[in-house]
Amino acid sequence: MKLIVAYIKPEKLNAVKQALYEQDVYKMSVTNALGCGEEKGYHETYRGAEIEVDLLKKIRLEIALNEEFLRPAVEAIVKGAKTGQIGDGKIFISSVEETIRIRTGEAGKEAL
Repeated sequence: MKLIVAYIKPEKLNAVKQALYEQDVYKMSVTNALGCGEEKGYHETYRGAEIEVDLLKKIRLEIALNEEFLRPAVEAIVKGAKTGQIGDGKIFISSVEETIRIRTGEAGKEAL
């Protein structure tokens, strides 16, 4: 079992979801996040004052899945999120030791 955590641009969420659905990956958690990487933010003027915006809006996707869905899911995220510009995002993959479905008590692969 694996856990994918991906940070993407907010405007790419629908494209990423559609690409995941095409790979039969439907279960995910989506949260708003703030962060920056290579793009390092930007400067703007608001009411005559210079403001540095260094934390940009991002979307955090979390997807727990079985091994056979890992590569198709990663490829789908890349397909949906990629623009070729700085700030497209990052994907982190880690192992999941145990999964338990609260409703039924199922554990392991069956719980996903």
